[in-house]
Amino acid sequence: GSVTLEEDKRWRRFGFAGIANQSLGELTPELRAALNDYAHGVNAFIASLDEKTMPIEFRILQYKPKEWLPTDTIVIGKILADALSTTWQHDLIRTSLNKLSPEKFADLTNLVTPYDVVLFGKDNKGGNPRGNKGAQDSVSATENTLLTGQVSASILTAATNDEQLRADSLSRVGLYAEDLAASNNWVISGKRTVDGKPILANDPHLMASAPGIWYMSHLSTPTMRVSGVTFPGVPGIVIGHNEFIAWGATNVGPDVQDIYYEAQNAQGEYKTPTGWQKPTVRKEKIVVRSNPLKTETKTVDYDITETRNGVIVIEDSGKKYSMKWTAFNPINNEFEAFFAMNRARNWNEFKNALKTYGGATQNFVYADVKGNIGWYAAGRIPIRKTGDGSMPYDGSTTNGDWTGYIPFNELPNLYNPPNGLIVTANQRIVGTSYKYPQMSTRASSPWRARRIYDSLNSKTKITMDDVRDVQYDTYNIPLANLAKEFVKSGAASPETSELFKNWDGKMTADSTAALLAEQIMGCVAIKMDDDLLGVPNSIVRERVVDWALREKVARWLPKEFKDYKELFQYCDSKRRSELSSKYGTDQSQWLWGKTWQSHF
Repeated sequence: GSVTLEEDKRWRRFGFAGIANQSLGELTPELRAALNDYAHGVNAFIASLDEKTMPIEFRILQYKPKEWLPTDTIVIGKILADALSTTWQHDLIRTSLNKLSPEKFADLTNLVTPYDVVLFGKDNKGGNPRGNKGAQDSVSATENTLLTGQVSASILTAATNDEQLRADSLSRVGLYAEDLAASNNWVISGKRTVDGKPILANDPHLMASAPGIWYMSHLSTPTMRVSGVTFPGVPGIVIGHNEFIAWGATNVGPDVQDIYYEAQNAQGEYKTPTGWQKPTVRKEKIVVRSNPLKTETKTVDYDITETRNGVIVIEDSGKKYSMKWTAFNPINNEFEAFFAMNRARNWNEFKNALKTYGGATQNFVYADVKGNIGWYAAGRIPIRKTGDGSMPYDGSTTNGDWTGYIPFNELPNLYNPPNGLIVTANQRIVGTSYKYPQMSTRASSPWRARRIYDSLNSKTKITMDDVRDVQYDTYNIPLANLAKEFVKSGAASPETSELFKNWDGKMTADSTAALLAEQIMGCVAIKMDDDLLGVPNSIVRERVVDWALREKVARWLPKEFKDYKELFQYCDSKRRSELSSKYGTDQSQWLWGKTWQSHF
């Protein structure tokens, strides 16, 4: 129906159907044969169904599925790429931050914290610890000024609208993970376990959904036995183990999408380094039902424009932006690596499998029956002619051209590290000494990784129960820090002070302190964000609040308060008043479990 037409247009814009056809020709003969055999199996089942045995959803929709094609499996990989590697809206947001002072810009773009769990390289000493050089070097000063003027409020609104379409369509199939972007994995050497065998744990956070995303599977052939979880539509195990090795994956978050401002003339041409050119126009036809429960349809024509840099993803008031993305390259396929990984018997075979991986960059952790452990951050990460891709480029120049990908042997990795412990939780995995800053552009805050690492590293003989306890751990580092600062400042009301003094920092369902700390944190972040002219509040909360409160940073104190104690008093009073209005004056009824619930 028309309700999802705009979502359909967004997907058609990417041209994944054509890319999948090209990718099929790039696969190994073995994988092509597997995809064909898998399709034959799916289609044999479809052919066995009649109107009475067809699943209920199809009967309601009066729809019989088309035959499954090998390219359909490839498109699933592209949908996952959209779920795990979309960053282009952040390039526009970062450019809009240039209106702030250089100090605040550095604060908001800085990824270095005292809590980081860096696995590869080191953080360079000296310079501004809150700065993030390289992120600001994406474009020249002249071009930066040019683009700042062009990223208008309406362009940012258009980008936000596109992100909402993405959220709606990915949520429809259970793959929208932004609010739950909290995957973790770790691998522990047998030197540190009670039975001398390595332990590998992996928790890929995705919404509980129907139909489900992960399916537990065990595949057995004369030459292979492999068990774990897979995505429907994919022939092979995505996370799991065979008789020799085990592996897991979490998202890394490098910058693999670039955005380009495309200058145009009255003739509909766009400007290139060699002059004006006509763009390519791809014509799509989208068949739309008049009603989801009726079979009558109409055809909607949809024209898609592409430049040398990529497809036009956003336009407003005559300004157009194109997007380049690793997922648009047919050579970058998602599943060849897993096909080989399912059959790997040691670290070298595992690495060779990862060399073919072209999907959203993942932290692949590894263990084997001989006791070895390892980690490899694998994926195709572009190298730009200029900068790191964290801001838009002027499409009429060659500054944003891609000159290649980070070589596989230069991607971050570890094998049997002396510490015997590797932890990834979407955090910044490389130090500032690493020569490719685009590796960690969209890394998550370090809190989860730090808590996991500290919990495991404090033990010498780790058991499966210890691993379970870490998975279930609810300690919240930034909120525990906020509670301590409140008590130390003497600014909190006696009731709040008593709560925070006795709080263990854990977000348990029966905790009043957990709820109040979270509410106060939100208040502080909002007040700090008041004069930032539209900077997303989440960035302030994640990048600024913890250290600004701890160090009482003057530039982040909202102008209406004379000191941080006054800010604390305001937020304590405001949030207590709001909770009283919502849950009553009995503080014992203000519970984290009442406010934050999961609905399945």
